[in-house]
Amino acid sequence: MKRVGVKTKVAVFDIDGTIFRSSLQRELILSLTKYGVFPPLVKKELERDYYQWLNRRGSYEDYITQVVRSYERRIANVEVSDVKHVAQLVIRDQKDRVYTYTRELIARLRRTHHLIAISGSPIEIVREFNRYWKFDHVFGTVFATQAGRYTGKVESLPIADKLATLSDYIKSKSLNLKGSVGVGDTESDAAFLNVMQRPICFNPNKNLYQIAKRAGWSIVVERKDVVYTM
Repeated sequence: MKRVGVKTKVAVFDIDGTIFRSSLQRELILSLTKYGVFPPLVKKELERDYYQWLNRRGSYEDYITQVVRSYERRIANVEVSDVKHVAQLVIRDQKDRVYTYTRELIARLRRTHHLIAISGSPIEIVREFNRYWKFDHVFGTVFATQAGRYTGKVESLPIADKLATLSDYIKSKSLNLKGSVGVGDTESDAAFLNVMQRPICFNPNKNLYQIAKRAGWSIVVERKDVVYTM
């Protein structure tokens, strides 16, 4: 029997490039460099792939891969408190840097759905982001710590298999997929979108766009102040 007042339907959102109009990890690594937690060299090593993408000579995926690698190389022995503090500064300034479409969709679903957000960004900034956006649960990359510092090893990587991560959580909370909604922007989201009753590909990259066209999923694009469905 369904318990009165308990939301059993789920809505799953990718965060980076889907809700947040950038990558949380990108903004975090740039700010860690700005405030001296990471060395200045980090900004330099990111510039090549950034400008390649900006000039449409390289892919955004290549740039973000470089962001992730640079973060993983530098995080060992950094104090956890420093990362949390910088994450607070980033979200303080950028918490509203979100897309209109997904912001309004979240607001509409909040009353009826259990809201879940998933990101490959470090859990420290994902949780800080969620202090403002208040999802029922968030997933992010967890780096191992010891004595208040990072060891440099990844403890948990939920995005390695988003579908398995979400399926385990949905089962543990006795939720169901009836009336479910999923929103993603890259092919890494395709597996969990495939099990949602209402899959939405929002500002998809080429690979997800092709998957969506074959599957007949909704494709939504937000450009400047216009939102349109394909």
